[in-house]
Amino acid sequence: MLRKHFRFTVLILLVTISGFTQGMLLPLIAVILEQSGISSSINGLHATGLYIGVLIASPFMEKPIRNIGYKPMIMLGGALVFISLLFFPFWESLWFWFMLRVTIGIGDHMLHFGTQTWITSTSPENKRGRNIALYGVFFGLGFTLGPLMTRLVSIHISLPFLLSAAFSVIVWSLMFLVRNEIPEEDEEYSTSSNSFKRFAKAWQYAWVAFLPPLGYGFLEATLHGNFPVYGMRIGHDVDTLSLIIPTFAAGSLISQLPLGILSDRIGRKKVLVSVMLSGIVCFGLASFYEQSVTWLIILFTLAGIFVGSIFSLGISYMTDILPKSLLPAGNIMCGISFSVGSIIGPYLGGVYIDLFPDASFFHVITTMLIILVIPILLKKEKPPHNQKSLSPAQ
Repeated sequence: MLRKHFRFTVLILLVTISGFTQGMLLPLIAVILEQSGISSSINGLHATGLYIGVLIASPFMEKPIRNIGYKPMIMLGGALVFISLLFFPFWESLWFWFMLRVTIGIGDHMLHFGTQTWITSTSPENKRGRNIALYGVFFGLGFTLGPLMTRLVSIHISLPFLLSAAFSVIVWSLMFLVRNEIPEEDEEYSTSSNSFKRFAKAWQYAWVAFLPPLGYGFLEATLHGNFPVYGMRIGHDVDTLSLIIPTFAAGSLISQLPLGILSDRIGRKKVLVSVMLSGIVCFGLASFYEQSVTWLIILFTLAGIFVGSIFSLGISYMTDILPKSLLPAGNIMCGISFSVGSIIGPYLGGVYIDLFPDASFFHVITTMLIILVIPILLKKEKPPHNQKSLSPAQ
């Protein structure tokens, strides 16, 4: 029991430092490139490197983790992250930094895939929502603290990269104390070893559970990538926007654990539908009160409390639906869905701002949430896979 608690603690610490690294890189590199005279459009495209890395790595991770186990996968991913961080100060080149971002995306996804699958596979059903919620809380905590490193650029441009790499190495080294395990296999896996067939099967069974991670990726990317541009166009200054935007992440930290525990008790679908409908109301109200800083802070915080947890709730929902043999493929699909949302979000948001300059930016977010909540609402409830033989979702 103590060994399991220690392993869970180390996995949570790894997720925290991963969130810290991602939260640092987005604003840090944007500031450095802006100060170097790089255009905002190139700056935005540069930020997609992380998510491109995730998409590149995703189809090729399931089989290795079944062969080598969770620990080597996590350690290799962590090593790619901190080694890439150490290389940033060596050469300030746009394309070199883009490739480092892609590499960090690959390493981060390996780390997340390993930790996420390990937690979902070993958590008892009555604590699954709680454990995944803790996963989301500590990633969010790291993501919230990461941008503070941007201030260190004024001391030396290399300092944030080196400090983040040092933090990563310290936490990564704890994995040497954790015993390796290999994902559970069954007859179904031995007769279907083709990863792409397994992705298709996971999609067939649990496609509805991949919509919340896609929605969260869309939300996170548009709020961080598009809203600052829109906010300045409607008259808010940079200091004000830097105060408003983090309140969404702060709200998600408040609610992750309570919502995870609640979903264990009353069901994942009920909680997902409730929070997404509440998020639609919050962003809908924001379109009417977007000139008020006070109201934006209140509504962003409430929106974070509600929809800031849909990624972790989606993972728990997916785990309820899929048999254990398909959990690695399912976790990969969650990562892919998040990345797709993160890539299309800023693009669609930017196009909307250009085409409809007089319309509220928040209409983009409410429309996306409505599109995603309808299939979840209409999805027929079925007993969890461990209670009844699974049949594909219709």
